[in-house]
Amino acid sequence: MRVSFSYRDEGVSGSTPVSGRAGGARLLTDALAGRFEALIVEGLDRLSRDQVEQERIVRRLEHRGIQIIGVADGYDSEASGKKIHRTMRGLINEIYLDDLRHKTHRGQAGQLARGGHVGGLSFGYRAVPGEGVQRLEIVPEEAATVRWIFDQYASGWSCQRIAAELNRQGIKSGRGGTWAVSALYGSPAKGSGVLNNELYIGRYIWNRSQWVKDPDTGKRTRLDRPREEWQIAERPELRIVSDQQWAAVRARMGRPTGEGGSSGRGKAPQTLFGGLMRCGRCGGPVIATSGRHYGCANRKDRGEAVCSGVTAKRETVDFRLLASIREELMSPAALAELQDNVREILAQVRQERAGKARALRERLAQLDGEVQRLVDAVAAVGISPALQARLESAEAERAALAAEQSVTDDNAAAQLVDTIQRYRKLVADLDVELGKDIARARELVRRLIGPAVMVAREGQVWVEMETGQAALAVGLSLGMVAGAGFEPATFGL
Repeated sequence: MRVSFSYRDEGVSGSTPVSGRAGGARLLTDALAGRFEALIVEGLDRLSRDQVEQERIVRRLEHRGIQIIGVADGYDSEASGKKIHRTMRGLINEIYLDDLRHKTHRGQAGQLARGGHVGGLSFGYRAVPGEGVQRLEIVPEEAATVRWIFDQYASGWSCQRIAAELNRQGIKSGRGGTWAVSALYGSPAKGSGVLNNELYIGRYIWNRSQWVKDPDTGKRTRLDRPREEWQIAERPELRIVSDQQWAAVRARMGRPTGEGGSSGRGKAPQTLFGGLMRCGRCGGPVIATSGRHYGCANRKDRGEAVCSGVTAKRETVDFRLLASIREELMSPAALAELQDNVREILAQVRQERAGKARALRERLAQLDGEVQRLVDAVAAVGISPALQARLESAEAERAALAAEQSVTDDNAAAQLVDTIQRYRKLVADLDVELGKDIARARELVRRLIGPAVMVAREGQVWVEMETGQAALAVGLSLGMVAGAGFEPATFGL
């Protein structure tokens, strides 16, 4: 036997889906292409430790005539009893993962009980070796930054302003990147973010969440544990901020947003194009930065040190982009496609009606015969309650079907014209129609504008986007044509 291909996923957990691993993905691709006839693995757990996925992968490979041989566990897809063998091995492999997860969690709990540290590092701390455990210690310069953040927020600074100042000073976040609002504010309920991290007042909280694999996607999903499962340890030696600083931040967060606080539910997106465009400087999303403007989210949340940003009036952006969408929807190609689709639908309807008409005629003929037989029976033996009821029922059904049969098909040409007219009206009133349901409208325009980028060029702000017309480039600046060429459509704002 000659070895043609070798696949490996070093350092990747066997619980990761096969298609999500580089080597595993190549293996499946080559198998589907018929590039090998036999697969040799150390054991079935090298394919997957998930019993359901293992069975699916093995069946897929064996269906294509690929022999699977497990060197360590003795599996052979051509041996008798292979289904029992792989079922037992799959069960053992999956139980191994469950047992490992339980032991790991128990070991972390033991580390915590001995005063050790488990989990990720918060900004302001570093991990150092202890007596058989890993412990935390305060990083003085980062601790000073934490206290500064608490003081500024309590004094009325916004998280955007704080993040911008930290980035301007070149202070790295806990992950080594730039600061963002989410890193500062996080979630009060989950205790995430600098301003909600109780470790800064010497309260170590562990076991707030767990990671569970989604059975459909194979991806790990973070789930919050009930508060009664949290494990809390007082660690006064890790305190960085005072009770006064902590209380001041809590007091401000408890105030409504209209009073400078952060309580209350956030609003659903109210803009049509916010978040659907990208910044031409940094690639970040362009969002509604105020009641009147769109701008770079990174510039708003992280400051000018991260991105100098782009800004444009929302009213102008919406007008220009909607005009572009209208033009695309009313193009000769779009109208021709619409007409073709309507004709196809009308043909299907006519076909269905023709079939229904045949069924009606057949049923009417059956009813005519039944009514005649009932009349003959009445003439021969006289009327009875049963005969009378059946005769009335048959005549009523016949009358209803006859009325339905008399309804003629609408004129196809008239229907086509009516559809086009209604389509034109919808496009003309596009802003009104889209405004009725912003959430649904955003999903529609996302597909229509494609990748749209807001850029600053030649002293102006432009939105560049694909129009679906490969040879079209129209630059509009205050209503004037700026040029044409083989580029994406560009709209000056």
